[in-house]
Parts: sequence; C-alpha cells; structure tokens
Amino acid sequence: MRALRLREWRSDPVPVDVPDPEPGPGQVVIRVGGAGACHSDLHLMRDFEGGQLPWAPPFTLGHENAGWVMALGDGVTGLQVGQPVAVYGPWGCGTCARCRLGAENYCEDPANAPVPSGGGGLGLDGGMAEYMVIPDARLLLPLPDGLDPAIAAPLTDAGLTPYHAVRRSWGKLPPGATAVVIGAGGLGHLAVQILKATTAATVIAVDTRTEALDLALRNGADLAVPSDDGTAASIRDATGGRGADVVLDFVGSDSTLAMAAASVRTLGDVTIVGIGGGTLPLSFFSVPYEVSLQTTYWGTRPELVEVLDLAARGLLRPDIVQFPLDRAMDAYRQMEAGELTGRAVIVPSPHE
Repeated sequence: MRALRLREWRSDPVPVDVPDPEPGPGQVVIRVGGAGACHSDLHLMRDFEGGQLPWAPPFTLGHENAGWVMALGDGVTGLQVGQPVAVYGPWGCGTCARCRLGAENYCEDPANAPVPSGGGGLGLDGGMAEYMVIPDARLLLPLPDGLDPAIAAPLTDAGLTPYHAVRRSWGKLPPGATAVVIGAGGLGHLAVQILKATTAATVIAVDTRTEALDLALRNGADLAVPSDDGTAASIRDATGGRGADVVLDFVGSDSTLAMAAASVRTLGDVTIVGIGGGTLPLSFFSVPYEVSLQTTYWGTRPELVEVLDLAARGLLRPDIVQFPLDRAMDAYRQMEAGELTGRAVIVPSPHE
C-alpha cells in the first residue's frame, strides 16, 4: 500500500510503498476513510529535532483518523468487519487511573503506552495510508449512523481538542457571558460551533485573515474582530468594559497571549490550545484577579463520543477540503502558506 511517511526530522514526508498491515493479538486493522492534516504535523516537519520528543521518525503521518474495520486480531470482540469507526488519537497505557477513565491524553504511565506520549501518526504509523493498525480495540469508537469517516476524521482532534477546552469552562459560560476564540481556522471554526451548540455565551472570533473571520461568522460567531493592536480594546468595548469570561487561544504566540491577558475578565479563563511558542509573563498584576491560565492537550475518549454525537446531529460541521493521498503535500503547503481556512482531510485512494 502507499503511505505518506516522515523519514527524518526537519524534512518533508514522502509517499512510499509499504507492506499491507496484519493485526496481531488484540489489534484491529482499519481501512482509512479519512486522515486529517493537522498544523502540528508542520511542527514535526519543520521544528522538532532528535531528543525533543520520546519518539522519532520514521513513521506514517496522520493522527486524525476514521474508516472501516478491515480485520480483527485474535481476542478482539465488540467490533465487526465493515463497521465505520473513529480512532481515538492519544494512546496511553490503558491501565493507569486516568486511562481507565478515558483520559488517555493525560496518561500517567506513558512508558507502558504503545509509544510514549504519542500515538498513530505521532511516533507510530498513522492514517495517511490505505490501512492502519490500531493497537487496542478500546481506541476505536463506532461512528453514529450517517456520519461519514471523511467528516469524522478531523473531529478526532480538531473537534475534540476545542471541545475539551470549551467543556472545562462551561461553568463560566452562562447566559450573558462572552467567549473569545483567537484563531478562527481549522480548530477555531469548530470551537465557535461548539460554543454555540453547548453554551449560551456570546462568541467573538479573532483572526488576521478576512476569510477566517467570514468562516467564523458563517459558523455562528456573534462578532468577528480583526487581530491588531486594538483588538483587546474592541473586545472590552463589546463587553461593556468587563472583558471576556473565557478566552481560547488557538494560536499561542506572544502577541495572542498578550491579547488574551488584556481582554479577559476578572475570574475568567485563559486557555492556551495553540502551540505557537509564545510565553505569557505571570505576576500579581499581569492578569486580572483570579484569572485561571491553563494549557490543554487533546481530549478524553468519552468527550469524543459527545463530539461525534454533535456532528451526527448536525450541530458540528467541519469545513473540510479533501485531498487524495498523492496530493497530501499540497494540503500541507497550502496550510503553511495560510491559504486553508478550514480543515484538510486526506482520503486515500481505494486499494487495488
């Protein structure tokens, strides 16, 4: 089969021929119906080098995956060949207290995971291939009726990650509250939809690109504000001078973190989701009183069930552009150039 593999750090992945996989005991092979192209893949290609992560190339890219069960290894129960499934992306040890609750994104025994602090497309072979091996059936979630794998694939990260970030702040988003989404692209446009579907808050989207702001408005944002030196003041004006109750930063640069700190309300949340490399100095007077500052990583397996339910009911609709496997690098090049406003999904060609 063909697979898009990252062979070494700081290089472009290349399409190569690899053997079709066979499931070992307890494993499942899926036929890939969609693999999301994520901005974090660009960091793998451009920024990381040996020793920074507990795993290394070579491996097949693609950590946002969905498809159909193709083959079951010995001992696997509860799944049927041909069944449509989504792949839960962060692969933990499966036995620590957090993994047992479904929070494998925060596994406390990563040394006993299939790959330490990674997963398919992150140290092990991912879904940018015709077939993919899943190391344990618990990592597969049946798709609700009518939800296509190409739509479900990006939801396993680009939907789950903002959902987890929004969900943890539900208590601060009653009627009358305001949430700000900084970065209205691949994850941000889904964050807008999640906020509108699960809270009564007013939603303000911020981005440098007019197309992204237009996308946010089409997806339910109440206000779209260009990102510039006056953005924080505009947010405070729109909130009667109070500021936003929750700020979700899907960029994470120095400038966006400073914007978040300048626009958040007393007792509010600032959640950093983007890995733009920025820092936010924290001192007694650097943010309003009792502002909570946190980072998040992915989401839990039960939360992915909720995300897929929202999508099946039409409440969460990723704006996707599909690319065949042999044009996967076109997707990454467009992403790197800032020309994608939604989410790119790689759809492998049918196996001959």
